[in-house]
Amino acid sequence: MTKPYPYITDERSNEKITALIYALYAASFLVGITAIAAIMMNYIKREDVAGTYLESHFRWQIRTFWFAMMYSSIGIVLLLILIGWPILIATGFWVIYRITKGWLRLFDRRAMYG
Repeated sequence: MTKPYPYITDERSNEKITALIYALYAASFLVGITAIAAIMMNYIKREDVAGTYLESHFRWQIRTFWFAMMYSSIGIVLLLILIGWPILIATGFWVIYRITKGWLRLFDRRAMYG
């Protein structure tokens, strides 16, 4: 049976996209540009996951990206007085934690919040 609207994706496809976005965020530790690709995918595919448990994963991913950018920026500015290194290291560990927690909950098909 064909779908009446081929642009409407099913939940399994959206789960794969969500996992790919987590992978891109993880890869950003080696190749930073992948985080830009991931955040773009988050915003482009956001409507497709609205109303599903995946919506919470997208929110989690988006918030992880923007808070990491904020804390990294603060850390870079504070490198001048040497307190920036602990901030950058803590931000790295925090991002790893968020990617890991999100990926595990995705594999369990659970929402991130509540």
